This record gives sequence, structure tokens and C-alpha cells, in this order.
Amino acid sequence: MTSPVPTVLVLDADPPPRLGRLTGRARIVHTDAAGLAARLPAADVLLVWDFTSHAVREAWPGEGPRPRWVHTASAGVDHLMCPELVASDTVVTNARGVFDQPVAEYVAALVLAVAKDLPRTLDLQRERTWRHREGRRVAGTRACVVGSGPVGRAIVRILKALGVTTALVGRVPRTGVHGPDDLDRLMSRADWVIAAAPLTEQTHGMFDTHRFGVMQPSACFINVGRGPLVDEDALVQALTSRWIAAAALDVLATEPLPADSPLWEVPGLVVSPHMSGDTVGWRDELGAQFVELYERWAAGRSLLNVVDKKRGYVPGH
Repeated sequence: MTSPVPTVLVLDADPPPRLGRLTGRARIVHTDAAGLAARLPAADVLLVWDFTSHAVREAWPGEGPRPRWVHTASAGVDHLMCPELVASDTVVTNARGVFDQPVAEYVAALVLAVAKDLPRTLDLQRERTWRHREGRRVAGTRACVVGSGPVGRAIVRILKALGVTTALVGRVPRTGVHGPDDLDRLMSRADWVIAAAPLTEQTHGMFDTHRFGVMQPSACFINVGRGPLVDEDALVQALTSRWIAAAALDVLATEPLPADSPLWEVPGLVVSPHMSGDTVGWRDELGAQFVELYERWAAGRSLLNVVDKKRGYVPGH
């Protein structure tokens, strides 16, 4: 018998989403990665709450019907995409809008920390060593922000407020946005190169030996986009050879970063555990966003944050 209300299948993570507002309006079914394939055919909607999992990509090609709508509680969608999902009629949406300002604030914090040599100050404090140094002035420096979506644009706004001259690079050139052909030139002039692009076939490994080689020796590289945007071996070489002065990675190719990874001890590298967008109450924001989208979907209205499945991101910016 067909369920009188749509079935929402939740690929869970701990803590689970708060979906009390959907009581009586949706049948909520929870699953882990192991049970996803068996439950997909009965679901009308899939909420990918565990956005670190690749279970959707693995389970989607199986037999039977598939949900008409998939929502991921993340900005990136590369963990979902497989040829079968891309070719299907299923609509995919993401959490665009939740993380923009927090990530931008985190980037600003990293820029200020590097300019003012705060990591070394903390090290010296632990050593009980008084050592006067001179910090860098942030106002008047240049930044190249790669990724012209909401996160990239939020980064530009907050850096401009600090007096940083910014250049924004996107997939195609347009008013206020440079195209990929300008990237090397802009990186060669930048004090701060900030990666905030989605992960696609075109962006995978885009920050490599060549790109780090065109940067200034005094420059800092920051990645808050996706880990595989960066050739991490090339970054290690750039830092140890002093091609660039510093770097910060909030996203990495392997997460969690293993304790024996050499990245922990690279001079001039700040490693953080994929936390730039996670502020107090962020999970509640993600849950509320899904409920609002569900209400639109149930009413037959067009969804927001619809991903172009072939491009791998929400177009129109």
C-alpha cells in the first residue's frame, strides 16, 4: 500500500537532524550507509545528512525506483555524484547559504593570524619565550579568491572590509569575475590565494607545482573549498622549498587526517579539521533549511539551490 505521505529517507550522522516540523507531513525513515541501498526504492526524498559519506554514490546504481529529490546538508555535491544520478530525473539540492559567512570569517581569521604571526606567538608563549617581532599590515595587500559562488563572494566582501584588494576568479569571465585564463597572472601578484571552488573534473588538482611556482615567496595559500583541489605533495614541496611563505588547509584529500600524515609537521602550514563553516547552531540551520525546502517541494513549488548535476554546483552566480 502506498504511504499517504511522502517518505523521507535520512542518511544519518550523529546527531540526527531535528525534523519535528514534518510530523504528520512526511514519513521519516533513518538509515546508515549499510542500509541505504535496500531503502532507496521506497523513498520519495533522500536527505543526505551524513555529507562525509560516499554511500549514495555507491548505492544509487542499484535496482528499483529512486527518490525524486536528493538534498545534501553540504555545499559540495561531489560525494553524491555518479553517472546514474547525473543522468536521472532526480533533482539535487545543496545547503547553499548556510556556510557562506562563517567560512568567510574563518578565512579572515587565517589571514590575520598569518599576517600577525599568531601561531608563532602561541608557540613562544608555551616556551615562556619573550621575542619581539614585526607583523604584516593586511590593508593594502592583494588577494586572489578562486571560486565565484556565494562562499567566494562572501570572502571577497570580508577581505575588502579589511582593506584587501581582491580579484575573484570563476569558471567563466563576466562583470566583476575573472576567468581561468587570468588565474596565473592574478596568483603571481597576490599576497593571499584562497581556494573556495567546487570540486569538478576541471578543478581537481588545479593547485599544483606550476600554480605554487607562480606565487610570490611572501604569499600565503588557503584552501576552504575541497581537499582534492590541491596537489598536497606539491604544496609540501612549495612550503619546504620556501616557494611560498605559508599555507592553511581546512579541507584535505583524506579526512580525518591520519596521525602519521607528514602534513601535521610541514613548516608554515596550518591544518584545521574541516571546521571553517561550522558555527554554534549550524546543524539546526541545516535542518531548518531542509524543512523549508520540503515545504516548497510538497506544495509543488520550484526548489531553491538546485544543482546542475553535470557541472557539480548551483549555477547562476
